Amino acid sequence: MREAVATTAAPPVTAGAAPRFAIGPLLLIAVVFGAVHLAVSPFGGYWIDEVYMLAIGRYHPDWGYVDQPPLAPLLAGAMEWLAPNSTLVLRIPAVLISASGVLLAGLLAHELGGDRRGQVLAGLAHATGLWVSLVAHWITPYTLEVPLWMLACWLLVRWCRQHADGRADDRLLLALGVVIGVTMQVKVHVAVLCAALLGCLLVFGPRDLLRRPMFWGCAGIALVIAAPTLIWQAAHGWPQLAMSEVVRAETPVLSGGRPGAATQMVLYAGVLGAPLCVFGVARLLRAEEFRPYRFIGAAALVQYVFYIAASGRPYYVIGMYGVLVAAGAVGFQRRREARARAGTRGRGWIAWSAGVLAVLAAGGVVWMSMAVTTAFGVPADRALARDVSAAYRALPAATREHTAVVGESYILAAMLDAHSDEYGLPLAHSGHRGYGPFGPPPESARDVLFVGGDPAPWRAHFAEVRGVGGSDVPVWLLSGREEPWARVWEQVRSLR
Repeated sequence: MREAVATTAAPPVTAGAAPRFAIGPLLLIAVVFGAVHLAVSPFGGYWIDEVYMLAIGRYHPDWGYVDQPPLAPLLAGAMEWLAPNSTLVLRIPAVLISASGVLLAGLLAHELGGDRRGQVLAGLAHATGLWVSLVAHWITPYTLEVPLWMLACWLLVRWCRQHADGRADDRLLLALGVVIGVTMQVKVHVAVLCAALLGCLLVFGPRDLLRRPMFWGCAGIALVIAAPTLIWQAAHGWPQLAMSEVVRAETPVLSGGRPGAATQMVLYAGVLGAPLCVFGVARLLRAEEFRPYRFIGAAALVQYVFYIAASGRPYYVIGMYGVLVAAGAVGFQRRREARARAGTRGRGWIAWSAGVLAVLAAGGVVWMSMAVTTAFGVPADRALARDVSAAYRALPAATREHTAVVGESYILAAMLDAHSDEYGLPLAHSGHRGYGPFGPPPESARDVLFVGGDPAPWRAHFAEVRGVGGSDVPVWLLSGREEPWARVWEQVRSLR
């Protein structure tokens, strides 16, 4: 009798099992996700980081910038060139790239041995993540990098699964190098991901990866693709490193300090994603079937701790959530399979309730994304350019010819540049952050139309300062410059 039971018992499912890929349901989720974000794209105006990408990509194309690599600005500039002043067209690449994350989450679950239900759960968790729901239609670096991190993790997981089965395809490592290099041109934090993965690989294995010639090919390809932005940073004194101090100083205000950032890192995963991420980390670190991928779970935990200690932004680790969610979904699948073998009933109503709540929460965040574009003291779309244009045109013609427009912050300067053609404004200048290296106005500009709060740092360099307009944001006329622009610029430039 015991022999019969042993013979008919279900065999254990291993990480090497390959269920069918749930392309139909995942594609449906991705299409709905994309349609929702495209539908809201024409509304609410530009997000502050998005308008910055647009302005510098269109008017200041370069191989790098003080605060980021060039790919996102160049993409935004290209879309603006195709369809000027169309937020819908501008945001199409961001929506399509973000929607691909749904399929990548499913692929990660598939590689880890997840069945169709587990794959769909992972895809839905990604689609309803609160951070993803907020930014998926904004063309910003942190929008584009999430699917790229997920693609890198999928290539790594696939190689590790094949290696555990004794048939690894090392060409996956070359593809990984391409993805890492491209991601470096989007946001440099992928370097922290690589360092965490390498360190954890040395501790947990499989160390055989380091002995593969293709691994070093991977590193070489990544460096070659990332070379333009690395060379630009080196030539300009590595300003990206100085930005870490700026981020640290802003964390208490933007994230509530380290405790707030630690909490937000989890909550940003969403109603479904947060428990799946937590469970996924535990499974990756402890489950025997996930031993080949243990270093990936450890790397996620290392980055979580690192960015809390370094006072980083809570969204710096969002790209890791895909693999964690997938591991969590497979972990719950194993529990479901164990209950089925034991003949006990599951709690499907909990999963359905969580799914509905996740969709509702994500929908609320998508709706909110149309309202937060006026955050951080930035007025509604076009209102700033309209006010500044009125003040600029009110100047006497002789004065206007020798007047430059300057934004107090890079955000205000970018908002003005985004609508400069529409409102007949000259391109704006600013000594703040990424706009500083673009240089001061020409020497012929004796006066400045300053847009922002009290222009205290500028008063010492001009004979007269007086308010000339503005509603949401004050506009000042600074007359009679008393020093060369090079000297003035040294005093007013700042990353903070």
